[in-house]
Amino acid sequence: MALTKTPICDFGEKAKNFELKSTNNKIITLNDIKGENGTLIMFICNHCPYVKAVIENIVQDCKKLEALGIKATAICSNDVKNYPEDSFENMIKFSQNHNFNFPYLFDETQEIAKNYGAVCTPDFFGYNKNLELQYRGRIRELKDLKPISHGDSDLYKSMKQIAETTKGPENQIPSMGCNIKWKN
Repeated sequence: MALTKTPICDFGEKAKNFELKSTNNKIITLNDIKGENGTLIMFICNHCPYVKAVIENIVQDCKKLEALGIKATAICSNDVKNYPEDSFENMIKFSQNHNFNFPYLFDETQEIAKNYGAVCTPDFFGYNKNLELQYRGRIRELKDLKPISHGDSDLYKSMKQIAETTKGPENQIPSMGCNIKWKN
């Protein structure tokens, strides 16, 4: 597990289209998950301790963001041959165990993670209603893999600001997590 931090937000970068299978066995595209006031694309996986530490926060935030006109999706791009815990079957279980209210998509070829420049799990890409990148930060502060909970998360506050103004915060703290497990 190599601790990796996300790069600085490339403000205005357009979201890239994708066509991926969800844990509900539906093909989902970027257009399917585009929100009226914003779109959140998250690269996560099932086994990463950083994802496990914040998965409940992620689900809660996505429920609250939906009320603001922001839709979300999560994508797993890890190499399942070397990390079988991230297999499609385990993605189905993981999404059910945590009551995902958003599609969980399988990036088997890793093409989408590469197109987005995803580097770690979790890696958050927050877009405005025009699908322009406005957030590439963390969900919230962690200490010893435990969320330091004080009200709304950085992710929620930033996405709320994007929904209201189409602009993300200038100062963003990078997300940290396990590096994406690339295929050889």
